[in-house]
Amino acid sequence: MELPTYILGDNSDYPEAIFIIRTEFPRFIINLENDEVEWLEEFDQHDQKELEAETENYIKEATAFYDREVALYEQD
Repeated sequence: MELPTYILGDNSDYPEAIFIIRTEFPRFIINLENDEVEWLEEFDQHDQKELEAETENYIKEATAFYDREVALYEQD
């Protein structure tokens, strides 16, 4: 099965939160309410430093995905 890179998710236990799940490496879940990122991978020290530098870009990508999805819902 081929998965999309990003998936939009919510949870009734966290009514204010909107979650974006990235299914490709590096996999993570981001809570757009507070930009908290939960990595679903384990990284060595070298990889961790690279990811810290790229985290802002991943947040921007996830936010752009969310904005695009919301715009599609609003068109209907």
